[in-house]
Amino acid sequence: MHRAKVQGRPVAEVIADLAADQLADPRQAIVADIGCGRGTSTRILAERLRPKRLLAIDASASMLAAARAQIRCAQLADASTAITYVRADFHRLPVANTSCTLVVAAFCLYHAPDPRLVISEIARMLSPDGIVILVTKSADSYRSLDRLVAAAEIDPHAELRPSLYETAHGGNLEALIAPSLTVVHVEHEEHRFAFTGLDHVAAYLATSPKYELPPGMVANPDTIATALRARIEDGTVAATSTITYLIATRGDMP
Repeated sequence: MHRAKVQGRPVAEVIADLAADQLADPRQAIVADIGCGRGTSTRILAERLRPKRLLAIDASASMLAAARAQIRCAQLADASTAITYVRADFHRLPVANTSCTLVVAAFCLYHAPDPRLVISEIARMLSPDGIVILVTKSADSYRSLDRLVAAAEIDPHAELRPSLYETAHGGNLEALIAPSLTVVHVEHEEHRFAFTGLDHVAAYLATSPKYELPPGMVANPDTIATALRARIEDGTVAATSTITYLIATRGDMP
């Protein structure tokens, strides 16, 4: 998907810009990057903010290993920022109450059946003067791919499948945080993608959990590409997704 993007700012850079604008003293900040994945946002936050401490949090040991490698390659493991890698479920984070000046959760809330439980945990961690930056996608992201998959009949019901972002998307994020946090700022930005051909589309579809593909196609981009070409004319395939950035502070905590 990153290789296909033709419009839209780098998300990690936007997060860092928003954080730098909101934090009074970034170098004294205690930052938690929840769902850090391979560590791109962690690296950018370390480079741009140079916070006092940065927690890279993910449920996957392999993702944390990749994040650690990225930070090491960027030569950011220096004395100015103490970086800690934490493997944890985001419903139960081993982080002290009111200890974080900045909490970032990008493209992870929709993995929770009820994101409000995660948001409550984030609010618990946040200091009274701290900020939260949440990032998600629109529920209708990549609908053109749903139509293509259905037309190729590799998943005839693709257009009826629930959105991957159904539980936490740009349309419901403000309502989700209302019990625990107070909105400061929201912005939406459309990202556009141009897949260079059906092989490129197939490489993405092989990684997507959304579709119910025949057993021989699961995680097999070559087989998917062959099936697509049997019914779809090869060529550039366009897709869109709207990214929502939400900044919030602590609401009234019990």
